[in-house]
Amino acid sequence: MAPPLRLLAIALVSATVTVPASSATQSIRLTPAGPASSRVETLTSVGGIPPHIVGTFEQPTSFQQIANGRYFVFDRRGHSVHAISEDGTGSFTLVEIGQEPGRVIEPTAFDAEPERGTFVVADAPRSQERIQIFNMSGQRLGGFTLPGRADARITLGSLVLNGVGSLQYTGQSILISQPETGSLVTEYGLGGTPVRTFGALRPTGHEDDRPLHLALNSGLPLVNPRGGFYFVFIVGAPMFRKYDAKGQIAFERHIEGREIDAVVTNLPATWPARTGGGGELPLVTPTVQAAAVDARGRLWVSLAVGCTYVYDADGDRMRIVRFRGAGLVSPTSLSFSPKGRLLVTPGLYEFDPK
Repeated sequence: MAPPLRLLAIALVSATVTVPASSATQSIRLTPAGPASSRVETLTSVGGIPPHIVGTFEQPTSFQQIANGRYFVFDRRGHSVHAISEDGTGSFTLVEIGQEPGRVIEPTAFDAEPERGTFVVADAPRSQERIQIFNMSGQRLGGFTLPGRADARITLGSLVLNGVGSLQYTGQSILISQPETGSLVTEYGLGGTPVRTFGALRPTGHEDDRPLHLALNSGLPLVNPRGGFYFVFIVGAPMFRKYDAKGQIAFERHIEGREIDAVVTNLPATWPARTGGGGELPLVTPTVQAAAVDARGRLWVSLAVGCTYVYDADGDRMRIVRFRGAGLVSPTSLSFSPKGRLLVTPGLYEFDPK
């Protein structure tokens, strides 16, 4: 899933900005990901959506499949959601552009529940962050608006760097990365009532700079099919945490490897001083592009350097993979189909994760 998020740029955020496309309550032992072979595997596409259909989308940033075989494509730049038949031959629009309920404007995030085919979209009509729920035919079932006004949209490639930049939909609730609440994850009921928060913010050394501290605690909340959750930090030092179903931490791991050594070594330790009164906010570049959890509870993390690390249920790195479609693909979103195939954007490719 692509890949929830409070990453903001040094800018007067009075308009949409596009940047070209990177007190913990308990003691946590920081542990490297564990020994693993450095051999990089290349996974070659075994299918996907035909190019003539892929070309009709402006910026597909989520590609998912539900139990009946139908694919969903979230076209963020096209302000729309589309369905594609299981054989990939037919495409039709489910949700179109618009501010009124049942349409979307300036959408930022999408997720689908695979059994019933319901899905949710986050957007921001009139600078109000909104979550809408739809059935598999694109009919609006409900939704809610988050309090306060949204900041102007800032994007880096396929990533939305502020507001509701990612979410997870369980069919019964919606999980969003909201470090400004003092916890990593907020879980909402379908009527918009917060159910709970969980996940202590990680120490950053910048606690006196609230916007920067929050940006460095942005990430992707992920549902683990085996129970519980993962949270993948997408900026600063790359790392992830695993939580049980009650939201209690199981472990934390740094994401380490020779492929990202240079990136981690060159992460900034300081940021330019900001006035704080003119809308200036810290530039924080993502180190993680996307992440997803497979049916066996293994975590797949696609890094900004173009490779994907795979971790087992104990948090040990077990594989390093690259993806090849028409050429090498650097994933901007990951999802697993009901049959276990890995679906990737860009390109709307399908891979056998083996």
